[in-house]
Amino acid sequence: MLNILNTETPSQRHPDLDLYDSTRLVAALVEDQQAALDALRAAAPALAAAVEAAVPRISAGGRLLYAGAGTSGRLGVLDSVELTPTFSWPGERAVALMAGGPSAMFVAVEGAEDDEAQGRRDVEAVAPTGQDVLLGIAASGQTPYVLGALAAGRAAGCLCVGLANNPGTAVLAASDHPILLDTGAELISGSTRLKAGTAQKMALNAFSSALMVRLNKVYGNLMVDMKATNAKLVRRAVALTMRAAGVDEASARRALQACDFSVKTAVVMLLKQLPADEALRLLEDHSGSVRLALARH
Repeated sequence: MLNILNTETPSQRHPDLDLYDSTRLVAALVEDQQAALDALRAAAPALAAAVEAAVPRISAGGRLLYAGAGTSGRLGVLDSVELTPTFSWPGERAVALMAGGPSAMFVAVEGAEDDEAQGRRDVEAVAPTGQDVLLGIAASGQTPYVLGALAAGRAAGCLCVGLANNPGTAVLAASDHPILLDTGAELISGSTRLKAGTAQKMALNAFSSALMVRLNKVYGNLMVDMKATNAKLVRRAVALTMRAAGVDEASARRALQACDFSVKTAVVMLLKQLPADEALRLLEDHSGSVRLALARH
C-alpha cells in the first residue's frame, strides 16, 4: 500500500480551488499560511534546545553547514548568505550545500535530490569537524541527498539538526535535534514551496538569529554587528549608533569613521569615551559583547 506523506496528501479544505476568482484564491492561499506559524510555535522548544547545543560548538570556531534540495536547499542558501551582512558572520563559516550544485539555486535539478551518495560526498568535501553544526532540511523528511549529508555529518561528529515537515521520518530520526514543522497538506497538493517552505524559512530565521544573539551579535535588540557595505547600510549604521549611544548624527558618523564603520566599536567608543583601538580591545576581551564591555569599570 502506498504511504502518502502529510505534505503530499490532497487538502480537503478547498477541493474546487481552480474555480475561485482571484480575490478568493489569494485569500485562501494567504489564510493557509497560518499553519506554518502554528507549526513553528509547536517547534519552538526543539529549536531552542538546538540553539543551546549549537552555541558552544560555534563559539569554539565551528561552522554552520546547510544541506537541502529544491526549495529547502534554496532556503538554506538564503539563510547562510544573509548572516554576513546582518551579523558580520564570516562567509566561510556558513556553508550551504544544495543537491545539484550551485546552479540548482537558479535552475531546478529535480533528480539530484535522490542521490544519497552525493549528499555524503558534498559534506565530506567541506571537511566537517565535531565543532560544526549541520542543518539538514527536507520537507518530506526522507530526501536521500539530505540523509547522505546527515550521515556524513554524524560520522564527523557534527551536531546534526534536522528540519522536516512530516512526523516520523528518516531526517528527524537521523538528527541529534529533530525539528518537526508539521504543516500538513498543502493547499495545492504536494507543493511544499507553500506553507512547508514558509515554516522552514521561519525556523531557519529563528535558529540562526537566536544563535547570533547568543554570540553577542546584538546589543539590546539592535543589529550592532552589521556590515555597512552600501549607502543604505551606512545610513542604518549611523542610525543604530545614534540610538545605542544616545548621540547626534555628527558624533555617530565621526565615531564610525574612526573604526571602519563598526557599530559595536563606535558605541563603546562613545559611551566609554575611548579611542577606537581601546574600544575594540575591550570588546575582544569580552567576547564581542557590547553590554559586558560597557559594564567594565
